[in-house]
Amino acid sequence: MKIATAAYPLDVLSSWAQYEDKLASWVAEAAGAGAELLVFPEYGAMELATLDGPEVAADLERSLFAVSDKLQEADALHVKLAAEYGVHIVAASGPAATDTRPVNRARLITPTGQIGVQDKQIMTRFEAEVWDVIPGGPLQVFDTALGRIGILICYDSEFPLLGRALAACDVICVPSVTETLAGYWRVRIGSMARALENQCVTAMSSVVGEGDWSEALGTSHGAGGIFTPPDRGLPPTGILAVGELNAPGWTYAEADLAQIAEVRADGIVLNRRDWQGQIGREAPAKEVALR
Repeated sequence: MKIATAAYPLDVLSSWAQYEDKLASWVAEAAGAGAELLVFPEYGAMELATLDGPEVAADLERSLFAVSDKLQEADALHVKLAAEYGVHIVAASGPAATDTRPVNRARLITPTGQIGVQDKQIMTRFEAEVWDVIPGGPLQVFDTALGRIGILICYDSEFPLLGRALAACDVICVPSVTETLAGYWRVRIGSMARALENQCVTAMSSVVGEGDWSEALGTSHGAGGIFTPPDRGLPPTGILAVGELNAPGWTYAEADLAQIAEVRADGIVLNRRDWQGQIGREAPAKEVALR
């Protein structure tokens, strides 16, 4: 399949029509390049808060619910575009209100109008300590016409056991937003590690540029990237494609899932099979004095 991962800038929106035009333009460009799976970034939906005015967008608490109120309408737009262009879309995540506190929610939209929901599992310090965004529903494997797809939202990609929960996936999408280069590299390294140990494809997207109208976002650094295990018939670096840092636009790559299946069955190493070999060895190592 051909994958497109976004380096997506956030806009101050003056109307819903402006958002419709923006999203339609991005989807049309990727579909026109032959992409079948489009991955938008974490908290890319926060630009919807600007539709309620600058005071709401700048207010941490009010912005959460301003976006949540618009997610259903945004999903309807994604459904329309996915059907029109025959693509699968990982919609930019955003806060979704629950009976307690909002969760950080991404949605996988299919060309047939199906919507798969994936919530972030582990909150960053800002989300937990300042914003009071909470973990949501469990990880899911989406069985699609393209293959099995999972989603690890940003920080989630840095945890191997969450990745292991998606071991059945052919592709793991990693929507992200990071304010520093260190944050970008943490998520990128996590994405590459998950591709290595699961012997799968990972597809990372990023928010890029200024969002100084939001206390939650500020300036974001990142790039799109598509990664594989470094093994037979795949790039020795594990990098299928990576975009220019902080340059808005799509990064594309052809992912050969047949080659992924071959590596899983008979790779130079068999990380998926040998995962069990570490069980029982993960206890704290014995300290040996060599002074």
